Amino acid sequence: MIIEDQRIIHEDIERLEQAIADRIIDDPTNIRDRLHRDHQIAGFLQRIEEQSQRLLDIYKDADKSRAREIQTLSTSDQFETFYSNLKDIKAHHRKYPNEPVENLEKAYQNRGPGENGPSGGVDIDAIFTGEETYGRFFDLTVLHEDYLNLPGVKGGKRVTYPQYLDIFDKFTPPECTVKPPDKMKEPYFQYITALAEYLEGFMRRIRPLEDTDKLLTQFDEEFEKAWASNEIEGWGAKAAQPSKPATSPSEAVYCDDCEKEFGNENTYKAHLNGKKHIRAAEAKKQRGGTRTSDAPGTDKATASIQRLKERAVAEREFRVQKFANAMQTIRHDTRSNVERKQGMTEKERQQELAALFAEQSEVLGGTRDEGEESDDEEKIYNPLKLPLAWDGKPIPYWLYKLHGLGVEFPCEICGNFVYMGRRAFDKHFSEARHIHGLKCLGITNTTLFREITRIQDAINLWDKIQKDKKKEKSSTENVVQMEDAEGNVMPEKVYYDLQKQGLL
Repeated sequence: MIIEDQRIIHEDIERLEQAIADRIIDDPTNIRDRLHRDHQIAGFLQRIEEQSQRLLDIYKDADKSRAREIQTLSTSDQFETFYSNLKDIKAHHRKYPNEPVENLEKAYQNRGPGENGPSGGVDIDAIFTGEETYGRFFDLTVLHEDYLNLPGVKGGKRVTYPQYLDIFDKFTPPECTVKPPDKMKEPYFQYITALAEYLEGFMRRIRPLEDTDKLLTQFDEEFEKAWASNEIEGWGAKAAQPSKPATSPSEAVYCDDCEKEFGNENTYKAHLNGKKHIRAAEAKKQRGGTRTSDAPGTDKATASIQRLKERAVAEREFRVQKFANAMQTIRHDTRSNVERKQGMTEKERQQELAALFAEQSEVLGGTRDEGEESDDEEKIYNPLKLPLAWDGKPIPYWLYKLHGLGVEFPCEICGNFVYMGRRAFDKHFSEARHIHGLKCLGITNTTLFREITRIQDAINLWDKIQKDKKKEKSSTENVVQMEDAEGNVMPEKVYYDLQKQGLL
């Protein structure tokens, strides 16, 4: 019934408003809980918008079905209508006897992070990487590698990750070494698109209650004005159409294929026969010939397409700069965090990571009742028999799976001992148990037997090594020794060589 649907939607909107009010009153201090709350509220607001649109369509009553239903309710027999609807309800439940009934009283109650249901929200642990630490820092390691592999990125030394955090939104020299011709290539376009999408997605994840679409519209409007007036740095009317560089000497010649200038025509002609020029010409031919801006006789349509490509690249660069300015604090914190981690030892990093995992486990596990005794608090719940961390608590299950600690690696040489995880397996080859097992087989040189776990394989390899040593020793002992008139002993080959030279 349309009237009933209308009532349910009104009730649902009221419950959503109450759920939002309850969560705003509860102001969590933990960044993880705060993000979970904000994403919940954002989901509620989106659902209110959807339900309001449905309600508006019902009130518009384009097909006049609501008016007909009201007319029917007001003129027909009420008891007949009631029993007809009751019959339909019973028929529906006979057809679907196990259909669950949603409890509207508990539909939007506040639940823990990551729980299912309308009020569960998104899984905060799944939308952030470990490096991002719930939106506190950027994770641009992959984009940093993409930047280093771009064609045209040159320099005396490799750009480190902390340096990249300072220059990833700089697109003009001297910070950016990618030249305008290289920016028109596909790798750069893919890189700048991925960078802009990452920053946009990062802002949506850390600020779910902000209208990011409205902010993007504002960025686009600013870009349109700046592009129309040629105010985009590095993409002005002159910069957007790179031409051959002006040369002071009148006889200077410019090579289109190598994009290099030569002092005179003779040097240029000698350069044409070089392997470097031939490879550059062939590569340029495969890419589709000369640059659009340098090709003679370029028509207006081709120039317009070129300008559209330049506009697409410039738009993404502009958006990256705007997002970077909007998240300047996170950028600064990311650089400080990277420099801090670089100054830490491996043991300190592991301890910090374990402390973070322990904190997350406490948040996920919830708070304990105040009436519990201290003995109960010391009990460790570990049904999966996970290894213990440095603080005596089980490590998280996802870390257990990440390091492959559930994979068994048996070693027959160690008495069929089973090592859990690849790290422990690689480490045991230098431990006393494995070395003692090899010595029991008569093997003395243990460094050559890594990755060998079967006794028969180790014996076969040791026998082969011994045979090779005996063969090498016998070949050296069978060398014919010659003695000259003065009593000097030397190999046969050296003796005949000296004899041919007349030195004996």
